Amino acid sequence: MQERNAAAAARAKVVVIGCGFGGLEAVRALARSPAVEVTLVDRTNHHLFQPLLYQVATADVSAPAVSGPIRHILRREMKRGRLTVLRAEVRDIDARAHTLTLDDGSPLPYDHLIVAAGATHSYFGHDEWARFAPGLKTLADAFEIRARIIGAFEQAERCQDEAERRAQLNFVIIGGGPTGVELAGALAEIARHTLPEEFRRIDSRQARVVLMEGSPRVLGAFDESLSASAARQLQKLGVELHLGCQVVGIDAGGVDYRSAGEPKRLAARTVLWAAGVAASPLGRALAASAGATLDRAGRVQVQPDLTLAGHPEIQVIGDLAAATTPSPQGPKPVPGVSPAAKQMGRLAAANLLRRLRGEAAQAFRYADYGSLSTLGRNAAVVQLETPLLGRVHFSGYPAWLFWLFAHVYFLIGFRNRLVVLIDWAWSYWTFARHARVVAQPQGLPGAPPAAPAQAGASSGAVR
Repeated sequence: MQERNAAAAARAKVVVIGCGFGGLEAVRALARSPAVEVTLVDRTNHHLFQPLLYQVATADVSAPAVSGPIRHILRREMKRGRLTVLRAEVRDIDARAHTLTLDDGSPLPYDHLIVAAGATHSYFGHDEWARFAPGLKTLADAFEIRARIIGAFEQAERCQDEAERRAQLNFVIIGGGPTGVELAGALAEIARHTLPEEFRRIDSRQARVVLMEGSPRVLGAFDESLSASAARQLQKLGVELHLGCQVVGIDAGGVDYRSAGEPKRLAARTVLWAAGVAASPLGRALAASAGATLDRAGRVQVQPDLTLAGHPEIQVIGDLAAATTPSPQGPKPVPGVSPAAKQMGRLAAANLLRRLRGEAAQAFRYADYGSLSTLGRNAAVVQLETPLLGRVHFSGYPAWLFWLFAHVYFLIGFRNRLVVLIDWAWSYWTFARHARVVAQPQGLPGAPPAAPAQAGASSGAVR
């Protein structure tokens, strides 16, 4: 026992904050090394496959299909005896003392720190909108959005007033990035294919699904031809596109916006936010304690090797990092996507072990394999970066098949892949969505609005 304790004391104490894509990759790489003692801290007990979170919100799959307990996922790493998992929230970072403060006030010392705390919503200075327009980042967000969507149809069935019934059947999604278009396409499918035979007093096919985006096109990070294809596919699914509009107000009754300079209002009881990203508050803690520089979104500006200037023992990865990658045109910002977070996590672990061996750290180079986004049944866009052919893009049914198999492949665990495949197959052939169970009618009028959600998405339509 004493020998084991002495060996543990001799190992470098590494703390990883966050078990998202980046944190999980870092822990898996570090847990193989006998030179470190790793502690993983996360405020939840599960890892979440966020690219499919919108399908939980729209009742296409159940929560366990896109998430898994952290301790189970890392069971092999924990068997090695050098990994501790703590369900806790980090409240502060003292870079000088090399200590974290957890939510119960207890200290957690470290020799090396990897911060992968992710991002939250940004309402661009209008935090009061959060209670009326929840975003999508966590399972709790998905459950709240699901309750609001299902609750709107249920309330419309009860309405005696025609104007109120129309407002209940108006769904507004703000933000035309991947999260926004995926939510819009799924909502259109629910209204037109899943629910028509399930209500007596309303025709769910009369529901309006409106996607608002501030820029002239959806999926602005994609090639223009793919953006145009995405717009056509969304309109074919029944989604109304309001492009180049600016949201100026959101309340319990609907959305105020400007289009072509004209003030307008759309009455809607369900408004979903997919428009802005702000970094984790831990970025401010690093700025105060370690002198880190933050960008406008609160992300931490890191060195080429993902460390903080003057603090080689601290690395920041994932959505919290304002990292760049070399390109022929000069340093290029690294996108906030899961492949980038995974690559950062692996490099952060490798560099940490290099430093322990007295070797020089390597700079981060992002390998961009492309982007893909689904829009609904048989509708998607794919943009690939290939070494031989360069940029390749396609859309429609082939892109949807590619998106489907790519996401199944990257899911954590065989069980998750099997369950998602079964759910998708059943949904495809029957249009049924059996994950429509809600615990309580939070989305119904008269119920208290949800607390502000901790989430982030893509570009938005806001002033």
